Amino acid sequence: MTKSLLESPLHDIHVNEGAKFAEFGGWNMPISYSKGTLHEHKSCRSNCAIFDVSHLGTLKVTGKDSFRAIQGTFTNDLNRISPGRAQYSHLLNDSGCVIDDVIIWWIGDSLFEIMPNASNTERVSSALKLFEGDFASSDVTYDRAVIAIQGPESREVLKKVSPKLASISRFNVRQVEYEEHTLTAAGTGYTGEDGIEVSVPLAVAHNFWRDLVGSGGSPAGLGARDTLRLEAGLPLHGNELSPEINPLEANMKWVIAIEKVDFFGKNAITKLLKDGPSRKLVGIKTQGRRPPRAGQSVTKNGVHVGEVTSGNYSPMLGCGIAIAMVSVKINLGEKVSIVGRRQEEEGTIVNLPFYAADQSL
Repeated sequence: MTKSLLESPLHDIHVNEGAKFAEFGGWNMPISYSKGTLHEHKSCRSNCAIFDVSHLGTLKVTGKDSFRAIQGTFTNDLNRISPGRAQYSHLLNDSGCVIDDVIIWWIGDSLFEIMPNASNTERVSSALKLFEGDFASSDVTYDRAVIAIQGPESREVLKKVSPKLASISRFNVRQVEYEEHTLTAAGTGYTGEDGIEVSVPLAVAHNFWRDLVGSGGSPAGLGARDTLRLEAGLPLHGNELSPEINPLEANMKWVIAIEKVDFFGKNAITKLLKDGPSRKLVGIKTQGRRPPRAGQSVTKNGVHVGEVTSGNYSPMLGCGIAIAMVSVKINLGEKVSIVGRRQEEEGTIVNLPFYAADQSL
């Protein structure tokens, strides 16, 4: 028996707007709208795109030991931030590899919201519950919609809906009233552009989406979100991060607060820090427009040196781009080949990100 897919609270709106849907992490989500992924990608880079990302999980953590529980579960150090801020972090397994990467919204003294990836909410929840203390963790994924407003004009669009939302700066978190309901928002995103992600109560989710569209926001699907994050060199769990890939291989040593007393996977990651990684993530820029694909072999002089983890056509660069896991012996500027089923595509090892937007706020 086939398990039915979950639907976003905004599903009917997407249907009416002509969205094409596909399965993503157990959810039936909009991949693109009538004008297509390329148009939506460029809208985000030049103007303002709005994405329904309600498939992401939300765990609410409250209580006097909530800080200690989160601090003892994830790799980053909450002491680096304070209430009203957001932080990126990892949950590791016993091998020091990444069960999930999350964004932690520190809303108030003893109030947090943690956003895991779509299919990992239960894994993150189970890890938190292993911590003993006076705190409570609850899954509130189905009590809200999450909308990402992204792009250089995103704050101008938001000003027409809520000036207070528009004023939230990068990695800050704030609660704002909208139509007598409380929205929680953070200056975060997954496109490489400036923007805000907003958790919206179900009662006003439809109105909020329609207000954004009416104020100039252009609906965009997860297809564009993926090409945007790829250009920005941002990792996707299951591709660049996984239970078989550790943060050091993913060039994310900065997310490991090894000075903390303890967190899941600390012993393993301590050893990995001492030994150093044998492979690393790099960018590859190809000469042609053919999109590289995950799983394709990367070779140098006919010898296998790694594998593409994510690849696609870059609308901003006009060529194929790929993130690949390769041997640490491969250096910046070297020529490699990406091996497809029928032919090879020559590429050059480049720094990530492929494309960097101005994010002055």
